[in-house]
Amino acid sequence: MNHEEIKRYFESNPPPKEVRLTEWANITDTQVFLRSSYSTIRNFSGPVDRCPAWWHLRDFYILMKKTAAPQASAREAAVENIQEDTSDQSLSEEAAV
Repeated sequence: MNHEEIKRYFESNPPPKEVRLTEWANITDTQVFLRSSYSTIRNFSGPVDRCPAWWHLRDFYILMKKTAAPQASAREAAVENIQEDTSDQSLSEEAAV
């Protein structure tokens, strides 16, 4: 995974405005963090794997992917509950008729 692939990921899946990256690092504006990381990586003169901004961006990406998976399953569960409630309601309406 390179920074361009991460950039495309965040363009299609924008992160929340504020994120606690580590216990000692809070990102108060993720869009500013992302723009700064992309710019720093682009202007870094050595190998990308030696760029601190690359490692911070990578850690942020991994954190967002980990937190996105539980949120996606929670959304799926909510949709299933709504569908069950709707079907239960339509069954009770049919029984009342």
